[in-house]
Amino acid sequence: MFFVDRSVAVIKPKQPFHQWLHALPDNDLDLTLDTLRSNCNAILLPDFDEPEKCVAYLDEIYEQLFKMELAGWCEDTALWPQDMSLKAFWEWFDVEIHSQVFDSVEGDITNRPAGETE
Repeated sequence: MFFVDRSVAVIKPKQPFHQWLHALPDNDLDLTLDTLRSNCNAILLPDFDEPEKCVAYLDEIYEQLFKMELAGWCEDTALWPQDMSLKAFWEWFDVEIHSQVFDSVEGDITNRPAGETE
C-alpha cells in the first residue's frame, strides 16, 4: 500500500437532492435516499492538516461539485435547481472528509477529465 498525499471528500446526497431527482420528467427511477447515499462520488483534495481548511477548500469549489452531482443524473441544465448557492450546496449534500488516502494498486494513477472514458 502506498500513502497518497491527498485528502478525500465523499459527497452524499440529502433529501433535497432526492426530491429533485424524483421530480425530473420521465424519471422512472425508484431509488431511496439510502440507496443514493450508498455509492457516492469521492473527490481527491489537497492534503490538509486541519478539517476547517478542507471545508474552506470545498466552499471554494462547491459550484463545480454541485454541477458535477446534478450532471451525473441530468444533463439538461434547464432542469437544475435555480438556487445553486453555497448555502444550497450544504443543504443538498453531506460531505465526509477523510485525511488519509492509500493506494493499493502498484502503478501510476492515470488522470483524465471527469466524464471521459478510456
